[in-house]
Amino acid sequence: MLGGSLTLVLVLGLPLGVLLFLTSPKQLRSAHKTYTAVSFAVNILRSLPFVILLIAMIPVTVFLTGTSLGVMGSIPALVVAGVPFFGRLVESALREVDRGIIEATLAMGANTRQIVLGALLHEALPGILAAATVTAIALVSYTALAGVVGGGGLGDLAIRYGYQRFQLDVMFITIIFLLLLVQLLQSLGTRLVQHFTR
Repeated sequence: MLGGSLTLVLVLGLPLGVLLFLTSPKQLRSAHKTYTAVSFAVNILRSLPFVILLIAMIPVTVFLTGTSLGVMGSIPALVVAGVPFFGRLVESALREVDRGIIEATLAMGANTRQIVLGALLHEALPGILAAATVTAIALVSYTALAGVVGGGGLGDLAIRYGYQRFQLDVMFITIIFLLLLVQLLQSLGTRLVQHFTR
């Protein structure tokens, strides 16, 4: 569940973050109306609590996957919750890139695509990797919440057995697994950031 949703979030959220950056005021492709519309949509999706989004998306999830239960029934809501979150973090990482780098590539005659792929994403890579790490950890908590509506995974195990059947040992073991997973993701993310930081 985490692997599938994180992959889709990274693939869809990166272009969203680039779009937000490029169309924002005083940037390469500044477009006030586009930025306002996309930013508004991102803010709405980010402000919804995940459990409410998960329930509200059940008809869409059933249409897309044929079920609202299990791993497949959770992935659409996880993606819709994660893409705006990651996109906004990517936008912030791109804003940290030195403006002089953009101006230098413009002076050399680079077009927008070349600037984004050759300069911006390359320079912002440590920040984007840190954003991916934060997003992955947020998705871990979202996957646990997916268990509330039968989404499967560790959250479902904790609720069905640990809470409903009063098996506190199952609840405790689930918490340990979640903590270990978060620590593993954070350690991996930190190493990648340190490796790519110049």
